[in-house]
Amino acid sequence: MAPTLYYTDVSPPVRSVLLTSKALGLELDLKPVNLFAGEHLKPEYLKMNPQHTVPTLNDNGYILWDSHAINAYLVGKYGKDDSLYPKDLQKRGIVDQRLHYNSSVIQPRFGAIVKPMLKCGVKTIPRDKSDNLREAYDLLEHFLVGRHWMAGDELTIADLSLIPSVTTADILVPIDNIKHPNICAWIKRSQALPYYQEANQVGLDNFRNLINTLQM
Repeated sequence: MAPTLYYTDVSPPVRSVLLTSKALGLELDLKPVNLFAGEHLKPEYLKMNPQHTVPTLNDNGYILWDSHAINAYLVGKYGKDDSLYPKDLQKRGIVDQRLHYNSSVIQPRFGAIVKPMLKCGVKTIPRDKSDNLREAYDLLEHFLVGRHWMAGDELTIADLSLIPSVTTADILVPIDNIKHPNICAWIKRSQALPYYQEANQVGLDNFRNLINTLQM
């Protein structure tokens, strides 16, 4: 039985799991969760995930949430090799650092911008918040110096986690292709992945449409 993923595709963390599953050739049973209707707050969902977040994975009774944890688990269980999440401790350490940078820097700084838009109808972005996100871009640019991918010369879950976050953030705080050429080149490489359109671009476009609707 295919693992079940509870999801909404406007969510960057959800799209990171969709990218990872596609990279693995793993079919998922996708169960949409309407956050605006409060489906993530229903008792049956809270019983499964008391943090009431998406994505949530149910792999034949094994429940896991947080996209970074889910991606590492899926590669460990279903990967044909360890290229997406190397077993070599030094290589894995770099991947883990990039994952933690996403969860502790990129996502919170983006969240500080988008949550007031979604929850309170805020239409403008405070300068300090956009500056914080641009500062986070600066270090991503550094990560890519001399590398094709975030953790080296091979695609890993660091890329599959960061690409949805960065491309979504770019909608609200655009990346400067003069200041951040490495990020722009990395995005183009990611867009060339055969599953990128289905796993990231569709949800990215849905997020853009949502923001445009809220700003009308």
